[in-house]
Amino acid sequence: MIDFHTHLGNLDREGYPKRPPLTAEQLLWRMNEWGVDLAVLQPLESPEGGWGYFLTEDAIAVRNRYPERFVAFLCIDPRYPSLERLFDVFVQQHDCRGVGEHVNGLKFDDPLNLRLYAKCQEYGLPLVFGDDLNCFDEPGLPRLERCLREFPKVTFCGHGPGFWSAISGDDDRTIVYPKTPIRPGGALDRLLERYQNLYLDLSAGSGNNAMTRDPEFARGFIHRHWRRMLWGTDYCLVHQVVPQVQWLRDLDVTPEMRAAIADGNARRLLRLA
Repeated sequence: MIDFHTHLGNLDREGYPKRPPLTAEQLLWRMNEWGVDLAVLQPLESPEGGWGYFLTEDAIAVRNRYPERFVAFLCIDPRYPSLERLFDVFVQQHDCRGVGEHVNGLKFDDPLNLRLYAKCQEYGLPLVFGDDLNCFDEPGLPRLERCLREFPKVTFCGHGPGFWSAISGDDDRTIVYPKTPIRPGGALDRLLERYQNLYLDLSAGSGNNAMTRDPEFARGFIHRHWRRMLWGTDYCLVHQVVPQVQWLRDLDVTPEMRAAIADGNARRLLRLA
């Protein structure tokens, strides 16, 4: 199994010292418990990205200590003045295999964000973005659609309440974890059918809620889009509850579909053997 979405470091600064920083060894212990072979480390370098920071350099250092267990992504705040030069350093010198977690206070198609997507396009790297409510985009995800169209070599991996709200036709982006039945006609089905460079990050409460709030709809959704689903946890805090582990064990799909969601789709994006 590959966990496509993890973080390390002090991401709960207000909770310190009762909530200490998550270490690589603690994450490895959890990975072994869950049967996860490899995890993607996603830095967070924008102030809107959370309640702390996890630098790309730190992700690279952990990957270098445990190269068989971790893949390092890069994260650069798009307001960083030397974005292009730093991006080249992280990819060419340190083998960062993707970008994320990309979350900031700018609109998804802000010119500064477009600079970052252009570098992803240059290298053909996947980008994991976290869309909180009323941040990156609007109902129907029009800004995301513009970028899917303009950057066809970038695999945009959607994550977060704002993104998963668009699974339903009544997407209004006002409820973090809606519990009502999913209505057909959501933007995600349409975008997944139209753009091959859109993938689904199943991690965190948002991904779990989307897959469990309406089991009948989710069953059909999975059968339509399993080739572009990425299993992950968004594990970032000590003792964090992760429902995705049991969800995958209980998932009623064919062995081929389960293998793709758990491992195969991620291997393809990460260019692993």
